[in-house]
Amino acid sequence: MLAVLRPLALVNTFVLRLGRQVAWMALALMVVVILLQVVMRYVFNNALAWPDEAARFLMLWMTGLVAPSAYRWGGFVAIDMVPRALPRVISLVLAIILLMLSLGVLVVGIQHAYNHTFGFGGNFNSSSLKVPLDWFGGESVRVKLRYMYASLFTGIVLLILVNIELLLRAAVQLVMPDQRLPEDDAPTEMLGAD
Repeated sequence: MLAVLRPLALVNTFVLRLGRQVAWMALALMVVVILLQVVMRYVFNNALAWPDEAARFLMLWMTGLVAPSAYRWGGFVAIDMVPRALPRVISLVLAIILLMLSLGVLVVGIQHAYNHTFGFGGNFNSSSLKVPLDWFGGESVRVKLRYMYASLFTGIVLLILVNIELLLRAAVQLVMPDQRLPEDDAPTEMLGAD
């Protein structure tokens, strides 16, 4: 198990760190786009068509790239009174059962995300987002919705990788309680109400 856990933890650490960097840039760009829309609408009385959809596009990608880190670090809303009250072994068995259920939900979710991204719906164009190639003498190209839907697919793939890592961590703690687990890059101040 450790032979699989160690490389998976390294890959997750690298990919999630990269995802968080892209996500904060998407957040910053989203704020700029929204402020541009506010200024254009209320100062110049000339609302633009594309900022609302661009902000939604950036928000979806930000969420898809940050959610796996939050999941890995225990940052999602959780009721953990029962596992904390149980003995260590029973608590780990409960954690493994819940992680297996989560993995099942994510596997179903990835099928839907794949179909939505690469299926019929992904073929449509965005109503207002365009790549402005006309600035360079070309013709503007509308952005396909699949690039927006791909945020869901990417997020679920990363959540599955994190879920498998968490499953392996719980299994190692159950079978080999004295074994040192690979480090993750969790922040020093963990989320939660301890």
